[in-house]
Amino acid sequence: MVKSTTGNPRFFSRSGPYTLAIVAGAARGIADEFDLLLEGLAPLQTAGPNEVSFLDNRRYASALDQTLAGAVIVHPDMAARVPTGTAAILTREPYAGWARVAALFYPAPPVSPGIHPSAIIAEGALVDPSAEVGPLCVIETGAEIGPGCRIGSGAVIGSGVIVGRDCRIGAHASLSHALLGARVYVYPGARIGQEGFGFASTKDGFLSVPQLGRVILEDDVEVGANSTIDRGSSRDTVIGAGSRLDNLVQIGHNVILGRCCVIVAQVGISGSTVLEDFVRVGGQAAMAGHLRIGQGAKIGGQAGVISDIAPGETVLGSPAQPKKKFFRQIATLKKMVKGEG
Repeated sequence: MVKSTTGNPRFFSRSGPYTLAIVAGAARGIADEFDLLLEGLAPLQTAGPNEVSFLDNRRYASALDQTLAGAVIVHPDMAARVPTGTAAILTREPYAGWARVAALFYPAPPVSPGIHPSAIIAEGALVDPSAEVGPLCVIETGAEIGPGCRIGSGAVIGSGVIVGRDCRIGAHASLSHALLGARVYVYPGARIGQEGFGFASTKDGFLSVPQLGRVILEDDVEVGANSTIDRGSSRDTVIGAGSRLDNLVQIGHNVILGRCCVIVAQVGISGSTVLEDFVRVGGQAAMAGHLRIGQGAKIGGQAGVISDIAPGETVLGSPAQPKKKFFRQIATLKKMVKGEG
């Protein structure tokens, strides 16, 4: 059996070691001042005296009681549970602190500027000298690759596509009819800007409708592996700044996502539906077309949404309905089944 480790050196390059003060600063937390050098990260259950760990979910407080970690990132309310000999790094956002500390020890690999000899760069394409273009990439005429970008092996950047600064395009991803802002991550195998599912029915069969819009990915968007985002039919498909799409997500033509939406794996959003800012959608949920999902709404996993959702509302089930109503129906069904027994 292969031993499980955090940040296995075969795949991840680690920096450090760092003093407790530096680690606490990275976590945006506070810690007592004493001499401690931390070399890496590990879960509470396996961390050693030279490693830092964290606790965010209080259900795992028993693991905190027994940890041998040199330092632990915790909420101030849990400070008393930190064992003697383990330094407490106190922050009101332990998980965010953990994310920052993990990035301290395992920073993103730097870009290696240059174009691989096997890449095909069309005449008229613009690639910034600070960008990295990997093996077997195709960058078509009129495309623009901004400063600090990394284009993974086998990726295809279509004609006229603009990729903003510091973007990461994963291996075998394809982009067409798209404009990307800064710091956009498109993970391997994603398909951005292909034709949407649009056709007219005639007596002779189906007639494809030209899809004449674009895809706009605003700053700091992430698109998961093997996800697909159709270009608009007449207006643009837009993914708002800071939004995160998990793997295997399907976004139909003309869809608009607001800022900082979260779309979990296997979600399908039909054409022309609008999600306002900060909407969260659970895995395998589906939405009909031409809907409006209000700001801050939450859609449970496998929900089937067929009507608009008010801002801040939580819906569950298929067809989707408000959370309280859904659970009342479940309770009623359980009583009915119990009565039949």
